[in-house]
Amino acid sequence: MLTRLIRAGLTLALAASLAMPAGAAQRSLPPIIPGVPPAESAPVALLVDVTNGQVLHARNPDRRFAPASVTKVMTLYLAFELMAEGRLQPEQVMEMSPAMWRDWRRKGSNMALNLGDRISVRDLLMGIANVSANDGSAVLAEGFAGSVPAWTAAMNAKASELGMRGSFFSSPNGWPDQGQTFTTANDLVMLGRAMIERHPMLFRDYIGHPGFAFNGLAKINHDPLIGRYPGADGIKTGFTNEAGFNYLGTARRGDQRLMMVLAGVPDGRLRAQLARNYMEWGFTAFQRPILFKRGAVIGHARVQNGTARRVALVAAGPVAVNLPNGHSAPLAATIEYDGPLKAPLVAGQKVAVLTITAPDMAAAQIPLMAREDVALASPFERVANGLAAWLPW
Repeated sequence: MLTRLIRAGLTLALAASLAMPAGAAQRSLPPIIPGVPPAESAPVALLVDVTNGQVLHARNPDRRFAPASVTKVMTLYLAFELMAEGRLQPEQVMEMSPAMWRDWRRKGSNMALNLGDRISVRDLLMGIANVSANDGSAVLAEGFAGSVPAWTAAMNAKASELGMRGSFFSSPNGWPDQGQTFTTANDLVMLGRAMIERHPMLFRDYIGHPGFAFNGLAKINHDPLIGRYPGADGIKTGFTNEAGFNYLGTARRGDQRLMMVLAGVPDGRLRAQLARNYMEWGFTAFQRPILFKRGAVIGHARVQNGTARRVALVAAGPVAVNLPNGHSAPLAATIEYDGPLKAPLVAGQKVAVLTITAPDMAAAQIPLMAREDVALASPFERVANGLAAWLPW
């Protein structure tokens, strides 16, 4: 099937408004000074506007590194996928087996599980997401898949499905394994974005809590932005001597969501400061004009064998781009889809991609959806539409 490029043929006017400044930080924390982490402090750093796919800053985004406990994001994502499919239930109960007790009793970050403890999937996910429970990750893996290797095989299958070509997981929790588990910043953003977009309710329910208590022991979430930066709602920290201090984090401001990766930071306090400064830089160093309002028709795509010969294309929300403050160059937009589209189409179905470019600016890519249903045409309608296609319109 051919790919058709529909050139919008427009020069988009820029809005004058800038991003709103962040709210005041807690007094106990150092002041936020917007900035990109220096290379000696964060050898891997990536900041992306996941609302439109724009890369705001990147340093070694495809370099492989040990993710440490950020591995648990893939365990959580796999669990969310299984829950969405109805194969895993929040109230389902799993047990701390003798094998898991032997291997993971109080090993690293944990949720104080004891031999024979019976714990719900809901509590396991809360422990994994918010107190980085190594024991909880292993219990979930064995409880659902029958063994840890079977679970990690499913993790790697999901990574492949998402296109995470630079990643491999040999454990459900990121415990040091001489480099067998690895990932990249680009892959982690891909994973975090999929978690939020595919499972927004589960993300809200399980991710970004200030802590979790189980077996009478309360522990706090060590996420450097949760409760410390306006709009922050996850996702996961990681640390081992092998990996250093890592972080996959996200924050939302209005209709915009940014996501960052930091890896190989030498100190936990430094990671916290870099994360806050990096996120603030992303929200304040750019003007963000709204190019198309929510619900606006951005273009049209041709439809084959449908009751209509074309369908209007819209985005899920407002379409905006990030431009460095003071940027004034014109923008260009293209709509790309595999076409003509084939009926039937359903309103809200993703059928095209809007790409917005400008000199010295990373491209923004926004999925476009069919605005309305297009039913499959009857044989008579197909003939009539075929004849009409020869007429000027």
